[in-house]
Amino acid sequence: MDIKTTEKTEPAEKTETTETTETTEKVEQVEQVDGEVETATDAGPLAEEPAEELDGDLDEDLDEETPARKDTGVGAGAAAVLSAALGAVALTGTWAGKVVSERETLVGQIKTSGSGTPTQQISEIYGDAWHSTALVNGVFALVALIVAVAVLALPRRPAWVRAVAVAGAVLGGLGLLLSVGTYFDLFLSLPTAGS
Repeated sequence: MDIKTTEKTEPAEKTETTETTETTEKVEQVEQVDGEVETATDAGPLAEEPAEELDGDLDEDLDEETPARKDTGVGAGAAAVLSAALGAVALTGTWAGKVVSERETLVGQIKTSGSGTPTQQISEIYGDAWHSTALVNGVFALVALIVAVAVLALPRRPAWVRAVAVAGAVLGGLGLLLSVGTYFDLFLSLPTAGS
């Protein structure tokens, strides 16, 4: 019986020894992996370089995949067209200028009805209306000039936007010059009662 008992005991001991050896090997492997991870984390900047390279590559890949967003200049183009339109309106006259002029004419007629001299009537009825029209057109010309200069100051604008903005600036400047000359009677003076 001793032999049988010994034989049965030996395989049990071998199994326990085998299990202990396997467990020890697994613990050593885990410790080895932990050591490598700690070494990689302690490496500092050297460990971060590959991550930075990956980030750069990822950014380049994203840039290649998405189409490059071009600045179409729609806002600048609209502003340039607006400045050109305002400059043209300042030269030809506006509805607002006509309304203000007619109002001044009516106010002049009321002020001078029956008691005004011919010089007063000319000044109140026609001169004030003329100056009011010049003032309104001058405001439109000034706005056209400011918008055109603002568009020209923008960076990276298409060539057509620049051309229209230059046209708006020229029209606005010319309209402003004519309005100032008309307002201060530099081009034509009011007629006098004797002539």
